[in-house]
Amino acid sequence: MKRSIAVLTAGMFAAAVCIPALAQDRADNELNQATQIMHDLTGPQSNAGIPDSVLRNAKCVAVIPKMIKAGFVVGGQHGAGVATCRLSDGRWSAPAPFDLTGASFGLQIGGEVEGYVMMIMNHEGMAALDSGHFKVGAGLNAAAGPVGRDADASAGNNAAILVYAKAKGIYGGATLNGAELNQDHGETRQLYGQEISFQNILEGHAHAPDNSAAHAFVETINHDVNRAAR
Repeated sequence: MKRSIAVLTAGMFAAAVCIPALAQDRADNELNQATQIMHDLTGPQSNAGIPDSVLRNAKCVAVIPKMIKAGFVVGGQHGAGVATCRLSDGRWSAPAPFDLTGASFGLQIGGEVEGYVMMIMNHEGMAALDSGHFKVGAGLNAAAGPVGRDADASAGNNAAILVYAKAKGIYGGATLNGAELNQDHGETRQLYGQEISFQNILEGHAHAPDNSAAHAFVETINHDVNRAAR
């Protein structure tokens, strides 16, 4: 009997140790994938990616590195992502985790989507993101983003959000209308050790997490924007 209790106690302790570790691995993997997608869409080789004019003028960047298709009869998708916003001193905020759920979304040029990037282009879009909850296209103008290093950001018709997607080496503007964004409170607590509002994170009031994957994501955005401004 005592041996059974000891085995059970050991198992419960191992589970208690493993669950936070698995959650941390998930958060780090998500941040690393988001960093890679931004590199793919903005790096030196990405002539068909996000234009420099969009990077220069963006207020915030939200990256969804992977979407999961779901649904029987009615299709849908769900994904998790991270966002960062430009601060008044030119730096970028610590990452804010979120979930994105909605109907099936598309890439204008076809292909199986591997990840999305939402470039928030004005104060209206920034305020919606700050709230930690909004629906794309519901009173908030979103458009497929223009592609190509030298493309003009005005091709998005002054949309609050310009959307991009990566699909097996193909980059293009995408549609996300109807998608609902919500702060991921569980992953926020995992990254910061406490509950912090989306607004406090994105406005730079939250202490950046001591996490190399989080730092790499923000530094990639900062580097991409600085390069585009040259």
